[in-house]
Amino acid sequence: MKPNYYVAHPWHGLELGPKAPDELDVFIELTPQDTVKYEIDKASGFIRVDRPQKYSNRSPTLYGFIPRTFSGEASGKHCSEVVGRPDIIGDGDPIDICVLSVNPITHGNMILTVIPIGGLRMIDKGEADDKIVAVLKGDEVFGEIKDISEVPKALVNKLHHYFLTYKLDPNSPSTGTVEITEVYDRKEAIKVIQFGIEDYIKKFVTV
Repeated sequence: MKPNYYVAHPWHGLELGPKAPDELDVFIELTPQDTVKYEIDKASGFIRVDRPQKYSNRSPTLYGFIPRTFSGEASGKHCSEVVGRPDIIGDGDPIDICVLSVNPITHGNMILTVIPIGGLRMIDKGEADDKIVAVLKGDEVFGEIKDISEVPKALVNKLHHYFLTYKLDPNSPSTGTVEITEVYDRKEAIKVIQFGIEDYIKKFVTV
């Protein structure tokens, strides 16, 4: 195998893994220790400081995205059909993922192999912004979980609360734009990932 002298773009250059979508390689941007919101710079592939967290809460889990996915036409259409609203579109980003791990991982900018177990159907300003929930493969505590229904409810509630509040302005907390319509199971999570893969191929691969 020849060495790679160039760093791959985390969104476009990383592979999903041979068992996708049942098992995925994902890129982590943010950890529960971070008090600043980091996000991939789409043009360069480097990590950029997106914004300081305005409230004291932090992400309850590792947070990142699924490479070679895109929330586009198919993703938006699926969300519209499920919630019964015809106006929803994809948010134009890779599909986000939250990863459960019992051992602290203290920095982002890394690749993890994970197993999807469910997700949160989030809509932000009329755009589909799903948050897939996964477990770190081989994790001693969470690794055997097959579906989000097996996750302690308190942890799911923390995720729910974090995403409902992480964009709020402390000086104007009633101006939030985020809604979470449901917490869904592994089967639905796989569907959302597949639509994200379909959208990515249509956007970046199909000529």
